[in-house]
Amino acid sequence: MILSIYVQMLKLPGNEDVNLPRKMSEQASGYDLFAAVSGELTLAPGQRALVPTGIAIAMPDGLEAQIRPRSGLALKAGITCLNTPGTIDADYRGEIKVLLINLGQEPFTIARNERIAQMVFQTVPAVTVEHVETLDETERGAGGFGHTGK
Repeated sequence: MILSIYVQMLKLPGNEDVNLPRKMSEQASGYDLFAAVSGELTLAPGQRALVPTGIAIAMPDGLEAQIRPRSGLALKAGITCLNTPGTIDADYRGEIKVLLINLGQEPFTIARNERIAQMVFQTVPAVTVEHVETLDETERGAGGFGHTGK
C-alpha cells in the first residue's frame, strides 16, 4: 500500500514559466527539479553555484525533502550536488536552491527550465536522545573509515 502525503508547492513571483517538480516515470522515487536561472549559467570545471528552482514548498511535520544529484548529469557531464543529500526541513518556507558543482572536464551550461537535481521525500522518525555513561559493546566497536578492507 502506498501512503499518500500532501505537499504544497508554490511558484515564486517571476517563475510562472518554471516547471513544478515532477516524477519522470510512474514509479520514480525522485521529483526532478528545474533551474529558474535568468538566462543561462555556465559552470567551469571545478566551479560551484547555488541554482534557484523558483519554488517553495510546505510539508507536514515528520517529512523532509532530500536534494540529490541526477545520475544522467553526473555520468554525462560530471555535474553533481554538494552537501548531498541536501535536507529541506518541514518548517522551511524559502526558495529551494540546489548547490551544483562541475566535476567534469568541460564547461557546462544550465538553461532555464533544465532539470538539475531530484527531490526525494522521506519520513523523519521522532527520536528521543538519552544521555548515558557507557554504550553496549559490539563486534565492530569503533572501527570505521575502511576498517573492513578495501
